[in-house]
Amino acid sequence: MTMGPTTTFAAPANEDPTMNDEHFLIVGHRGVSGLAPEHTIPSYDLVKEQKGNYIEVDIQMTKDGKLVAMHDTTLDRTTDGTGEVRDYTLEEIKQLDAGSWFNEAYPEKAKASYNGLEVPTLEEIFQRYGKDANYYIETKSPDVYPGMEEKLLELLEKYNLDGVNEQSSHVIIQSFSQESLLKVHDLNPNLPLVQLLWYEPGENGKYVEDKNITPSPSEMTKGDLEEIDKYAVGIGMNYRYDGELIYDESFIGLARELDLLVHPYTVNSEADMDMLLDWGATGMFTNYAGKLFEVSHH
Repeated sequence: MTMGPTTTFAAPANEDPTMNDEHFLIVGHRGVSGLAPEHTIPSYDLVKEQKGNYIEVDIQMTKDGKLVAMHDTTLDRTTDGTGEVRDYTLEEIKQLDAGSWFNEAYPEKAKASYNGLEVPTLEEIFQRYGKDANYYIETKSPDVYPGMEEKLLELLEKYNLDGVNEQSSHVIIQSFSQESLLKVHDLNPNLPLVQLLWYEPGENGKYVEDKNITPSPSEMTKGDLEEIDKYAVGIGMNYRYDGELIYDESFIGLARELDLLVHPYTVNSEADMDMLLDWGATGMFTNYAGKLFEVSHH
């Protein structure tokens, strides 16, 4: 995603995609990752138990082209493996322990059953929950995993999770990569898409990574949001950086004027949940779905 005064977006010709904004969405960030190892079955199981609406699934692709649930492109942080996901086959990744790190990092939340957990494939997740769950799936940059979007859509079709329109879909596709979202939109214009934004104050107030440039919230214009509105139903943004608030009520108001959904990430304190609800957020990513359910149903 390249955004700024000189940006031109390739806008699809079909009508503005929208989703119902009456229903506040509780998105289990990597599952209920505050209580169980992220992107594992126990973490996903807790989402429904804690009244979350969506299971967030970050996908990576193995050497043999299988989609697996993992946030990082590398194995090091959340397994006992090392190196890039794309350099290993699914069989090799299935040998890894994706749970013990959590017990070591959070002894007060540790459970013996977390030791030795496997990295789940996206297909295994669909097989387990089917249409009883909703999925908020993030694609990574198309240049990192060519063909990822096609494989994702094949699986969604196989398990009948892609509805005939945005409202009936069991899935929302999110990405920082505008290119990836436009590719999904081209393959299936009925899937609801969310453009992720990341802002990190730095030199000249810009944050640059993988050619994704997001202007500071104060520089982002209604025009920028109108371009996103041509292919996406909403935006997701990091509302804080290093503890400092970087988006405000007026920015959320601007997005809501266009009927864009607004899903800040990652919201774990009750005070911030209350503040963002007051500002008009239509959903939030959280590591504690149960807490957000309580706050949003006061």
